[in-house]
Amino acid sequence: MTFPRLLSPLQVRSIRLANRMIMGSMHLGFEGEADAFPRLARFYRERAKGGVGLIVTGGVSPNDEGGFGADGIVLAEPGQLAGHRLITDAVHAEGGRIVMQILHCGRYGKHSAIVAPSAIRAPIGVATPREMTAADIARTIEQYGVTARLAVEAGYDGVEVMASEGYLVNEFLAPRTNRRTDSWGGSIDGRMRFLIEITRAVRAALGPGLILTARLSMVDLVEDGMTADEVVRVARALEATGVDILNSGIGWHESRVPTIAHTVPQGAWSWAVARVKAAVSIPVAASNRVKTPELAESLLESGVADLVSMARPLLADPAFAAKVRDGRAETINACIGCNQGCLDPIFSGGTSTCLVNPRAGREDTFVARPVTRAETIAVVGGGPAGMASALEAARRGHRVTLFEAAEELGGQFVLARRIPGKAEYMATPRHYAGELAAAGVDIRLGTRAGAADLAAFDRVVLAAGVTPRRLGIPGADHPKVAGYDDILSGRREAGARVAILGCGGVGFDVATALLGETGEEFEAVWGIDRAFATPGALTAAAAAPPPARRIVMMQRRAERPGATLGKTTGWIHKALLHRSGVEMLSGVAYRHIDDAGLHVTIAGQDRVIEADTIVVCIGQDPRRDLLESLEKAGKPVHLVGGARDAGRLDALAAFAEGTRLGLEI
Repeated sequence: MTFPRLLSPLQVRSIRLANRMIMGSMHLGFEGEADAFPRLARFYRERAKGGVGLIVTGGVSPNDEGGFGADGIVLAEPGQLAGHRLITDAVHAEGGRIVMQILHCGRYGKHSAIVAPSAIRAPIGVATPREMTAADIARTIEQYGVTARLAVEAGYDGVEVMASEGYLVNEFLAPRTNRRTDSWGGSIDGRMRFLIEITRAVRAALGPGLILTARLSMVDLVEDGMTADEVVRVARALEATGVDILNSGIGWHESRVPTIAHTVPQGAWSWAVARVKAAVSIPVAASNRVKTPELAESLLESGVADLVSMARPLLADPAFAAKVRDGRAETINACIGCNQGCLDPIFSGGTSTCLVNPRAGREDTFVARPVTRAETIAVVGGGPAGMASALEAARRGHRVTLFEAAEELGGQFVLARRIPGKAEYMATPRHYAGELAAAGVDIRLGTRAGAADLAAFDRVVLAAGVTPRRLGIPGADHPKVAGYDDILSGRREAGARVAILGCGGVGFDVATALLGETGEEFEAVWGIDRAFATPGALTAAAAAPPPARRIVMMQRRAERPGATLGKTTGWIHKALLHRSGVEMLSGVAYRHIDDAGLHVTIAGQDRVIEADTIVVCIGQDPRRDLLESLEKAGKPVHLVGGARDAGRLDALAAFAEGTRLGLEI
């Protein structure tokens, strides 16, 4: 497939963008560290080298009260410019273009001095913000202008004003958070005044030649959000104020609707973007769950948008745009929408990377250097850790053979494809298979390596993964009992009544797989009004259809089920299972299994969970059956991934460990 629209250049004022691909803004979590700017410069340089038309930085606050907290960046005075020049110099050295996003967090800030248009605490916040006075508002508008002027001095190609996702500007726009009765509230004219005054100040600071983009909430997805007409009114006002590009934002962080997880259909928000695109004459960028060049091209061809903003796809593959340009789109390392490496750490106080590309955010430490002496290396296991270590070692010059007992690569990813919403996860082993072949790795599928097969190699990487832990109670060998791998592989078919032992990620995946695809539209499940007849485009969710099975999940721990799930996706999985009537129990003591079902004790009360199938999801043990014989033979052996630590099925850690090992051998 060719991509003529995606690859077409765009002239914006004095600046020519090489293509219609934007790397959207991302907070990376290390902005507050001592070496933040060198790391950011390396991160953005890699994406500029990868050919993306325009980069938007993570949010930079115009003042201290608008910052994220300790992990944020403020640009308010000339003494703070030096680090930013590292970024712009790095991007421009690769021929790229970059605009700096100005973001005031408002009530989403993670510190005690947060402010907002009205003193209303966010459902996901820990403190009530101080209501801004008229003097606060005037000062903040002026500070936006100062920050924009400093961005020009720093060498940025323009500025983006963040007016989406429930941050301060969006808080002024929506009645949900703006209860003011003065000239900064009330009707949409008053509520958008703050944004319009900001864009005027920023436009004046930029001068006539640089780019001004605004990231506007195309749909708030919260009660008392903006109406459809109000979104259009704001978009037209921004155009009249001198905004060059409207970048799309979808939903608020506190919304009850998922917007970017793998459960969201790709291109799900094109209808909201198209509504704004039809109302203005300036370019509009689509965003959120646009991860393939094919979808991006179709959005441009159909007139939904003029550009496509992709953030996490450029975490997964910084060379995304170059691969499209060079006719190598099929080699793109696709984002799988898991959130495990990017958003989950950010909302848990960590730093961002990417599950399928552990180099993201670690460009300074995950560096490939040619080997000084090539060795023959056997990698046993073709799951995440095995694929990653084999690939990096081969790229550096080692002669690598990869043994995989199954008929395809992927390990636990192969099991994931039966889970509704996770079929796209198989893009990762497909990508690695192609890269391994290109790197010259000898891939031996359907081959269970023994010690004799490994004798001739200089060293061995054991990445054989895990084995599901068996249940140790009377009746554990009853015909009703199945392992999670039996169910997810299709080797066993579950009955109409299912008991699942374990409420971690595997247990939730098994429950989701057993419920199966319902055939319901995404909008019906989550109560989204595509007609946008209601503020925030929300409506009542449709009633769930009768579930395919009656499922009871349980765990020994007393904590709430699902507590270990991902920060940004766990609530989605729990909501979907609750909607389908799945019962979840905590503090369960497993007693025994017989023909009647699973006998348990909960809060001192005995109970029988009647079940046709009892699925065991109580953990894993490392698969190390070759370790002892190899060590006795004096063979250098490396344990990696689940074979090293089977505490959790953690693909994020496995890819990172495998990559690191491959770079160090």
